[in-house]
Amino acid sequence: MSTAPLTTMDILLWVVLPYVTIAVFVTGTWWRYRYDKFGWTTRSSQLYERKLMRVASPIFHIGILAVVVGHVIGLLIPESWTDAASISEDTYHLMAVGIGLVAGACTLFGVVMLVYRRRTNGPVFAATTKNDKTMYVFLVAAICLGLLTTIIGSGVIGDGYNYRDTVSPWFRSIFLLQPQPELMAEALPSFQVHAVAGMLLFIIWPFTRLVHAFSAPVGYVFRPYVVYRDRGAHGEGNRAPRRGWERVG
Repeated sequence: MSTAPLTTMDILLWVVLPYVTIAVFVTGTWWRYRYDKFGWTTRSSQLYERKLMRVASPIFHIGILAVVVGHVIGLLIPESWTDAASISEDTYHLMAVGIGLVAGACTLFGVVMLVYRRRTNGPVFAATTKNDKTMYVFLVAAICLGLLTTIIGSGVIGDGYNYRDTVSPWFRSIFLLQPQPELMAEALPSFQVHAVAGMLLFIIWPFTRLVHAFSAPVGYVFRPYVVYRDRGAHGEGNRAPRRGWERVG
């Protein structure tokens, strides 16, 4: 590994930007929940169009969930742990590439269909805000760059690259408050660009519809029952009958 001195840009990208991202993400999410609960929604457009939605939405959500799980495993679990579990580098590499490509392809296919739906359906496009368009640009860019890094890391393009020697330790060092920017400074440019794109996506995350990812209908489980009563043949129920001129219909 090269011992070239760190530049100002290295410090800004691999030390300052990660902590700015965490601060904005956490503070922005808290602010959004505290002061914009009515805006904490996906602003669903399912009423306008359902056919494409029924296909695109599940594919996208399943794909993005697999992508998140893959990132958690690849970035947070040290290589020494998989070695201790008798998982060879070749086996890990094969699993990571195979699952990563499938998950990335599903996510990209799903989001492309969602964007196509928004662009070609009049009512859905009319309900699309500038905020939504900005979010889609950052999201699609992060997904495409993620697929590119997977292809490069697998050796389909170039000689292959083990990101667990540089990107993963750098990522963990940020949360351990012992940043090691020199690791990311030595990473392949494609991984560097993907990391920056990912951080920018998380910076805008709290201020877009993506914030609904942190919603869970927990309260629904504990809410009281809704009681429905039969109002009778004429809709009167247990109330006294109305006078003739008060009846409806």
